[in-house]
Amino acid sequence: MGAAEKLQEHFTYADYAKWPEDERWELIEGVAYAMAAPSRQHQKIVLKVGNQIDRYLEGKSCEVYPAPFDIRLPNHNEADNDVDTTVQPDLAVICDKNKLDDKGCRGAPDWIIEVLSPSTALKDMDKKRWLYERHGVKEYWIIHPIDRWVMVYTLKDDGQYGLPLMFGMDEPTAVGLFPELLIDWGFMQETTT
Repeated sequence: MGAAEKLQEHFTYADYAKWPEDERWELIEGVAYAMAAPSRQHQKIVLKVGNQIDRYLEGKSCEVYPAPFDIRLPNHNEADNDVDTTVQPDLAVICDKNKLDDKGCRGAPDWIIEVLSPSTALKDMDKKRWLYERHGVKEYWIIHPIDRWVMVYTLKDDGQYGLPLMFGMDEPTAVGLFPELLIDWGFMQETTT
């Protein structure tokens, strides 16, 4: 099946699991979205931020996973094959080990980070923001590497994200879920040169 056909049908995880491993796709409510190869800068940010999170979480119950790592988001209790949303955020922190299996994660991670790329910026800022809110992701970070800012959404008691907080990368950013964890952006000086 070609890319054009994937963009015209409603798919589930059963379909997704059969697609070639050398192609990267996400499913959002049954719609397939092709994922472009990330830039070097994008990958450096994912690596540096992921390493800081991983060091902090050492010996704790939560774990961080970088893409490609499948996050299946069921609407109810449907079987995996019937799940129509599978995403691959750049970084996902999962604290409930019962959500983890050999396929990845079934259910909402506690914290998701997306690094914006020109080809996915609108999807990350709109579709995924609503999707993550609806599924109960407690904290959602969007990193803009060019303009050097971080947008942070935090899930409120009513199950909705409040207004986002914006942070520049001139000083470390505290993590709401782990207040003693500060993400240091010093490596960004190297990334932009």
